Amino acid sequence: MADHTLSRRLFAEFFGSALLASVVVGSGIAAQRLSPGDVGLELFENAAATAAGLFAIILMFGPVSGGHFNPVVSFVDAAFGGLRWRVALAYLPTQVGGCITGAIVANLMFSEAAVSISTKHRASGGHFLAEILATVGLLLVIFAVARTGRGASAPAAVGAYIGAAYFFTSSTSFANPAITIGRMFSNSFAGIAPSSAPVYVAAQIVGAVLAYGVIRLLYPNVTPAQAADVVLPHRDSSDRHLDNGAVPTTDRPARTTGEP
Repeated sequence: MADHTLSRRLFAEFFGSALLASVVVGSGIAAQRLSPGDVGLELFENAAATAAGLFAIILMFGPVSGGHFNPVVSFVDAAFGGLRWRVALAYLPTQVGGCITGAIVANLMFSEAAVSISTKHRASGGHFLAEILATVGLLLVIFAVARTGRGASAPAAVGAYIGAAYFFTSSTSFANPAITIGRMFSNSFAGIAPSSAPVYVAAQIVGAVLAYGVIRLLYPNVTPAQAADVVLPHRDSSDRHLDNGAVPTTDRPARTTGEP
């Protein structure tokens, strides 16, 4: 892959991750101020803003980088051959750095200290299980729409799933190691204490491994070309390669059905 192409994709992942963290943390701070003492309403406001923001952010940056903003998405994509491992490794610090930057920007927007380490403890057995489920579900949504030729619906599907998972999981569905680390830097409604973050990240990694197996079971013929369209179909075909080294054509015929 040309250096300028990779640089453009890394910038998209950084900027998109920063915006995502700004939406999550900023809406959490706003919810606290708008609805003090009403945790249910605060959570609803935070979830609604995150779901809508994620939809828009994927649409903005997906055509450039795929719109991952999440290391588990990038690494599972690499495992399916849709992304080169060196690119997935390059995405990792970019996504983490973007999420930290976005949390700091959110703090500043609301006249808080730029960095305020969260004291919100979340780690428990229930939270660990919830993060596994949240991560498995997120990856299933992403790869199911790509495998069945409905990749264009991914932004809406991902936004809807995350919005719902805010409520049906006890952890409020972080499902993303980068955003987990970023949220440590804001002592607000959306924050997570540094002592709790490793539990969440471990659960997300376990969820990613399980999701890979479940996707293989449900969709045994996922091709690198299909995986290369995760999260959003994008024009850059540099990583669309087959395991035997053959490069598929970029002008693939449109699928006529949504069958696996």
